[in-house]
Amino acid sequence: MSGLAKQAQAAAASGAGAPLTPNFTLKDYGVFFTAGALCCTITHGAMTPIDVIKTRIQIDPGMKGHSLLSGGRKIVAAEGPSALLTGFGPTAVGYLAQGGAKFAGYEFWKKTFVEAVGSHEDAVKYRTAIYLGASTVAEFFADILLTPLEATRIRLVSERGYAKGLVSGFTKLAAEGGFSTLYAGFLPILCKQIPYAIGQFTVNEFCHEAIYRRLSEDTRNNLSGGSKFAISLGSGVTAGFAAAILSHPADTLLSQINKGHGPKGSMIYRLTTLAREAGPVGLFAGLGPRMIMTAGLVAGQFILYGMIKDAMGGSPGVEIHNEDSVAPPTRGGH
Repeated sequence: MSGLAKQAQAAAASGAGAPLTPNFTLKDYGVFFTAGALCCTITHGAMTPIDVIKTRIQIDPGMKGHSLLSGGRKIVAAEGPSALLTGFGPTAVGYLAQGGAKFAGYEFWKKTFVEAVGSHEDAVKYRTAIYLGASTVAEFFADILLTPLEATRIRLVSERGYAKGLVSGFTKLAAEGGFSTLYAGFLPILCKQIPYAIGQFTVNEFCHEAIYRRLSEDTRNNLSGGSKFAISLGSGVTAGFAAAILSHPADTLLSQINKGHGPKGSMIYRLTTLAREAGPVGLFAGLGPRMIMTAGLVAGQFILYGMIKDAMGGSPGVEIHNEDSVAPPTRGGH
């Protein structure tokens, strides 16, 4: 019996029948969106200095071969500490919109795909496909909101003095190239963010499942707050490492595209040319700092998402684990 079956049994016992999934209201999705928006803008905003260093390592030949620490020291020595906060505005606003759409979208599409398979047993059987599909579709729509602001952030970071902040940078970029410039990175950002979301959500789901499978039912039902936090933290860090590795080549190409590098032509041609020129080593430049950043981002997001959702009285998400690995439905990220 799956976690879905438990939900159905509870509904049947209360005389509400046996729905395949919870009946989320607009208020529930509002809570999901708000919690996702806040957890992502807080974590991404806090990680701005690391993201600045990572981006500069990717696109600045003078930063090639630097570590996170040495790269940061070089930037501060040359440009001052404020340089590490370049792009904070578009980062915070971009991930406010993207985070809300991604987390609410993941809850919506997971529910939709569970209902599409038609039974509790098949939902458990095909849960990997459900996780992959839900994270992919949710991220696609979220990236429509993120792409123009990400393009602004990268231009501010890569060209010191390009503009004073979010509004001036966004309007200047739009004036220079219009809609096409703002969305020039849409394809590479999809190539970056969809693998990122797959690693973030799918790996987190299975990390929780693997941990809870090893616990007795009594232990699962009586976990302390500290134990739940440790499980969420460990699962989030692991998912963050996976997200960074899966998405890093496209992240490097995105930085190059928004810097204006590469030949003229279609986006696919530009991406393949830049990838060939960079080679495996170049595509994974800056991976170390980004893994550190992403582990903190993903773990922080899941923990904050659960805390904010609980504080707002949000409903638990859809659980589709095997009976022996069902986690408490109120844990972060669900």
